[in-house]
Amino acid sequence: GDPKVPVLYEVERTRTGKSFSVRSVKAIQHGKPIFTCQASFQLSQASPVQHQFTMPAVPPPEELLTQEELIQKFLQNPNLAERYRKHLTKIQAEDVPIDIKPVNPPDMFSSEPQEPKLLFWVRARGYIGETDMKVHCCVAAYISDYAFLGTALLPHRQYCIKFMVSLDHSMWFHAPFRADHWMLYECESPWAGGCRGLVQGRLWRRDGVLAVTCTQEGVIRVEETPNQSKL
Repeated sequence: GDPKVPVLYEVERTRTGKSFSVRSVKAIQHGKPIFTCQASFQLSQASPVQHQFTMPAVPPPEELLTQEELIQKFLQNPNLAERYRKHLTKIQAEDVPIDIKPVNPPDMFSSEPQEPKLLFWVRARGYIGETDMKVHCCVAAYISDYAFLGTALLPHRQYCIKFMVSLDHSMWFHAPFRADHWMLYECESPWAGGCRGLVQGRLWRRDGVLAVTCTQEGVIRVEETPNQSKL
């Protein structure tokens, strides 16, 4: 999209039921759709049929370094090539409105394949407070896209990325949560192929409640020749 141009939203009342309703939304700029969304809504209902996976056992966020602190450790390496020093400095200068604490941070300068799984604590920076739950859902949607598709690249770190973008992104909200409180983001990629990657994610509250489930498919194009060591 173009941030300088107003967005026209077309909303279709796809279905309106007693318990469930569906709305289809199309965002338009310059006369062309730039985004489509289907949102489902449900009245709160109790049910004896309920279960969830178990939250992974990981160190609490208070015991882990932030992404900025990890980058600073890399920058202190006197053997770090200058071009990668500039790249890390650029990342560090980005104004990302999210606090991130990786549980199992990958070695940024290793090309060794790694299992396509990531765990990191995440929260919105600043105070949002006890506001409408829809606000926290919108913030979680932003959070869920961060570093998500990159999980599919962990087994293929020898390649240089040419192009990577999301094709579709789906979310299911299971329980109330605060997007400005620490949540554990569990990401994994069960499959990649045909210039596409599939990733799945779960956002856990600190008390072990599964709050959000996400899936995403994206385009992944890499250089044909494997990348050399970055050190």
